[in-house]
Amino acid sequence: MSNSIDFFSAMEVSASGLSAQRTRMNVAASNLANAQTTRSANGGPYQRRDVVLSAANAPSAANTPFSNAVKTVEVQQITQDTAPPRLEYDPGHPDANAQGYVAYPNINPVEEMVDMITASRAYEAGITTMSTAVNMAERALGIGK
Repeated sequence: MSNSIDFFSAMEVSASGLSAQRTRMNVAASNLANAQTTRSANGGPYQRRDVVLSAANAPSAANTPFSNAVKTVEVQQITQDTAPPRLEYDPGHPDANAQGYVAYPNINPVEEMVDMITASRAYEAGITTMSTAVNMAERALGIGK
């Protein structure tokens, strides 16, 4: 495996992780922003979304001895939570049912913040990995001077 494949594989793996974690942060932010949305385009309250990630072989490592060992991260899908909505008694709300209950999204702000923090930390780790790979490549180029 040549050095250029090593460097590009490291960058590819880091970039895929950064993209996946950015998607996780965006989805968590969307969930938090819609925590009080009682009407969506589909009717009814907003449904919480969740990101499903999967591993995939890195294209830059194909045809190398490590082709099955080097993995990238892919967003496989963004799913909607099927849990029932949270009902709150508020008879004056325009979306209240006949009994006076309003259906709110099944979003727990604490869980969303934990998801956002873990995605942020993983994003920071990806940036550190990418910076380390760049520094190593610069030092390797400096050896030849």
